[in-house]
Amino acid sequence: MRDLIEQIKNYKPYNEQEEKDKHTILKYIDTFNDVLTRNNEFGHFTVSSWVVNKEKTKVLMIYHNIYKSWAWTGGHADGETDLLNVAIRELKEETGVKNVKILEDNIFSLEIICVNGHVKKGKYVSSHVHLNLTYLLEVDEKEELRIKEDENSGVKWVNIEDIEKVSSEKWVVDNIYKKLNKKLLGEL
Repeated sequence: MRDLIEQIKNYKPYNEQEEKDKHTILKYIDTFNDVLTRNNEFGHFTVSSWVVNKEKTKVLMIYHNIYKSWAWTGGHADGETDLLNVAIRELKEETGVKNVKILEDNIFSLEIICVNGHVKKGKYVSSHVHLNLTYLLEVDEKEELRIKEDENSGVKWVNIEDIEKVSSEKWVVDNIYKKLNKKLLGEL
C-alpha cells in the first residue's frame, strides 16, 4: 500500500478536478483501512485504462452492460496494490487482447466517480464512489477482440473525436474522456 500511496502523492494533477480528487483520495486512505476492497461500501479503488492505437487516433472501448454505454476498460482493485497490473488484466479479460504496451508507467489520470445503485450478479449494490486511477496503454488494432459476456456486450475501436457520440455517460465524457484525450494529445 505504501507504493500506491507514494504514487498518488507524487502524481502531478492536470487540472482542478484532479487536484481536488487527489486530496480526497488521500483522505479516504487515511480514514478507511479497506479502500482496496469492495468491503468499503462508501468508496473503493478501481482502475481504468485509456487504451489507444499506435497513432493515438482511436480508443478501445467496451459496451458496459451495467452502465448501458460505451466505456473504457477497467475494474476493482479487489485487494491488490499493483493497480497497473490490475488495469492490464482487466483490459485483457474484457477485450480478449493478448499484447499490451504500457505507454506510461505512472498514473495517467485520477478521478473520483459517482456510481449509482445497481444490481450486479442478482444483488443490489448501493450508490458509492470509485477512487479511480487511469493508466495509458497501447494495443495493436489488428489484435482479435472478443466480449466478456458477464460484463460487456461489445468491444470496438472508437475515433477519439467520436467518443461523445457513442458514450451515453455525459458526465464521464465531459469530465474524464475529454480530459484524457487532451492529455493524450498534449493539449493544455
